[in-house]
Amino acid sequence: MKRARGTYETFVRPLLFSLDPETAHRLTIELLRAASHFDFALHRLRFLQPPSKPKTLFGLNFPNPIGVAAGLDKNGVALPAWAALGFGFVEIGTVTAKAQPGNPKPRIFRLPEQQALINRLGFNNDGADVVAERLRKLRESRRWPAIPVGINIGKSRATPLEQATDDYLYSFRLLRDFADYITLNVSSPNTPGLRELHEPRKLFELLHAIGNEPDAATKPVLVKISPDLSSVELEAGLGVCAENGVAGIIATNTTLDHSSVPPALDEEGGLSGAPLREKATALVRDIVAKSTIPVIASGGICDAESAREKFEVGAQLVQLYTGFIYRGPGLIGEIIKNL
Repeated sequence: MKRARGTYETFVRPLLFSLDPETAHRLTIELLRAASHFDFALHRLRFLQPPSKPKTLFGLNFPNPIGVAAGLDKNGVALPAWAALGFGFVEIGTVTAKAQPGNPKPRIFRLPEQQALINRLGFNNDGADVVAERLRKLRESRRWPAIPVGINIGKSRATPLEQATDDYLYSFRLLRDFADYITLNVSSPNTPGLRELHEPRKLFELLHAIGNEPDAATKPVLVKISPDLSSVELEAGLGVCAENGVAGIIATNTTLDHSSVPPALDEEGGLSGAPLREKATALVRDIVAKSTIPVIASGGICDAESAREKFEVGAQLVQLYTGFIYRGPGLIGEIIKNL
């Protein structure tokens, strides 16, 4: 794992960081997409795999507790490659009912000194119909990965908030057969009005509708929440989740708290990476204290210590995004080795 970490941070990251952030992201995804079609390429990627550290949660078997957070592979184009790299699970998306381009560019900004990113992507994705067809073809190709696959769904920007439930249901119905679990994203700060779905009445309506779908009880449904909730808002939301049989909470999405960002570097959007570490850990701790719903931690995990911190306060699994961009695939093995 040291060799993987050294190669990435010495050679690969400088190359990627010489490019515009979104260009670098697109290039990485395209390379992983290409690798997913060739056994030789997948075999080479498996040299990076860490030792097994199995975990069972909501009836699913995870080879290790380190996952790909939603946002890295929005359209589900590189599932075999994520498994080959050694991740214990992968969450694709956010997928919306309608295909959408997202917000105007530029919309991703690096803050290397802070090991952070600011993004205002706005759920750019191919839409539920296209993603469902892509996943169907992948399953038929026999390249489906042997790790749990989560699908993160959100509200289309063009859909009025009062029609949000129908929008989520459209994506849920198309995608549930390809997902080991479904995550309802009600917390991105980059879709206007989306965080209003945290409000107990609106959240209950959404969860109740999903729960009434045929065979819904056989599909774990998770909710991804904001790190900017007050204690009162969190407690109310957890009550609604418990009442509706939510299988897990993902804590957290990006934050609108930019107090750690130098004013000259600040941009509109959600902040992720190391500056989110303390807030995300505190939220995981608070959820565990107030609820029995399992927690997947996502936010500020940039090294083994920050990952171990999340497990120590009660997280069952963790997800990587910004930490993976800064540290590369060697981070997976580093975390597992130090659990």
